[in-house]
Amino acid sequence: MMQAELLKIRINHQGNTALGPGKIELLQHIAQHGSISAAAKQMRMSYRRAWELVDMMNRSFDQPVVVSTTGGAHGGGAQVTAFGQALMLAYAQILQKTAQAAADELHLINQHLKKI
Repeated sequence: MMQAELLKIRINHQGNTALGPGKIELLQHIAQHGSISAAAKQMRMSYRRAWELVDMMNRSFDQPVVVSTTGGAHGGGAQVTAFGQALMLAYAQILQKTAQAAADELHLINQHLKKI
């Protein structure tokens, strides 16, 4: 849906973005790859930056969004928790509901954006 792409919703908490489009994308990649490092590579960001974003999410909520295990014989990994999965779903639903509620206005705006 083209109109939904016009929206970027961020959930702020105590001066930081607890959840937003970049963090949701990071969570999706972590869920897919089971690794913060692999997710960072997919997004072309440093592991340090990805880890900082995960840490910020984990500090923003009252329960973990991502849990990780340190390396060993089989290497480390990361997993999006059930709570993290619920946040991803809730965020997608917020985008969908917002786009539906503002469909007419978004259509008007989209019609008048210059095509590059």
